[in-house]
Amino acid sequence: MARYTGPTTKIARKFGEPIYGADKNYDRKNYPPGQHGLAKKRKKVSEYGTQLQEKQKAKYTYGLLERQFRNLYEKASRMKGRKGDNLIFLLESRLDNIVYRLGIAPTRAAARQLVTHRHIVLNGKLCSIPSCIVKPGEIVSVRERSKSLEVIQDSIGGSSKYPWLEWDAATLAGKYANRPERSEIPENINEQLIVELYSK
Repeated sequence: MARYTGPTTKIARKFGEPIYGADKNYDRKNYPPGQHGLAKKRKKVSEYGTQLQEKQKAKYTYGLLERQFRNLYEKASRMKGRKGDNLIFLLESRLDNIVYRLGIAPTRAAARQLVTHRHIVLNGKLCSIPSCIVKPGEIVSVRERSKSLEVIQDSIGGSSKYPWLEWDAATLAGKYANRPERSEIPENINEQLIVELYSK
């Protein structure tokens, strides 16, 4: 599956927040990109523009392109409960995101690469599909012969800082304990705007 591989700082500046994590270049230029980035007068954004921007922010944050994101939204629509909460839950349940949240990789892009390069094991079996949806109760771990990889050793910390994940530093394995509450997920995304956009 294709993915965005362009400059991340430019995207972060476009949305006005460091969606890819700490970025010294963003700190230096925290205004929109382009020759009019510093202009005080900015064109007023329409309701549709606001909704579109929120969808784009979610797509770039989780590393998805349009078709994948739309399919995930349609899957969330078929689930019980609020569409927006279901969408965020499905995004958080992707294997590459779980690897990132567990601290095995420093970024979601790095987590995606670890998965596609067959360094990650799901429930004891190799899984090389970043979009695989992990269910509560399943175990995500580092492949035995990949545990000494520098990128993994540099990234892993102590315990998981997210309440819905349990991390075992001794075995480099994490359990997706339960479905996270929306209030527990730190991403600054207004999912209701995305629902409104797709409902038109």
